[in-house]
Amino acid sequence: MTPVETTGAGRAVTNVGVDDFEREVIERSHQTPIVVDFWAPWCGPCRMLGPILERLAEEAAGAWRLVKVNADEFPSLGARFGIQGIPAVKAFRRGRVVAEFVGAQPERAVRDFLAGVVDPRADDAAQGGRRAELAGDLGEAGRLYEAALASRADHEAALIGLGRVRSLQDRLDEAEAALGRVPVSSSLRAEADSLLARARFRRQAGLTADEVALRRRVSAQPGDLDARLQLASVLADRGLHREALELLLGVLESDRGPAGERARQDMLALFQLLGDGADLTREYRPRLAALLF
Repeated sequence: MTPVETTGAGRAVTNVGVDDFEREVIERSHQTPIVVDFWAPWCGPCRMLGPILERLAEEAAGAWRLVKVNADEFPSLGARFGIQGIPAVKAFRRGRVVAEFVGAQPERAVRDFLAGVVDPRADDAAQGGRRAELAGDLGEAGRLYEAALASRADHEAALIGLGRVRSLQDRLDEAEAALGRVPVSSSLRAEADSLLARARFRRQAGLTADEVALRRRVSAQPGDLDARLQLASVLADRGLHREALELLLGVLESDRGPAGERARQDMLALFQLLGDGADLTREYRPRLAALLF
């Protein structure tokens, strides 16, 4: 079964079955606490508890992840973990069950259960960091994200948040170090890659002349591939993604040497920044492939 992610930004809740339980629960619990909700569509108490768990998973901002298992569709998983009644909730850390309860519970009781699963200090600091970031106080946001990581070094939401903040502060080495710590298997890895790509263009743009000067240089010397590459980085950093992609594609059409390779890498970085589902990615990825293959 292919995991189906639902709710909000599509990262907080995952439906899994026999084929992907080991990867999505056991393996991932070595990086982030995983809370598994064994449920069934006909179960009234499940319909009461499920929305509470899903909402709290969204609020947790990555401090833990919710996995839902349909006990009717996958009875072998229920048997494996001794499920005798549903809803049954089991929390995993480092590959093993560390806490559990059976039956619908009020929200306060669920919150208390979750507090024992994750370090609330890290969770509170990460959420405070996000609030400060949204309020524009990058200094306080960075401090709170670092406090969260001091409590729990693998707090993925704090790593992402610190990467965002440090990039905006042009502290790019720190941004890249934080984002590089997000596990490859993490559901937040795509966001980390996008932020790393953004940092790449911010770094490259910072090493170039201003946009107006570069545009004049490109206009006066169309064959100046270095000027085109520099301008593309500036445009990518400023959000002018289509124009940047056109410039990079033009460089690759003109050169298959070092300049062309830089253009190829920058296009791939732009696809990461935009995301696989972005219209520009879907438009330009086939054009890049056509040139290369």
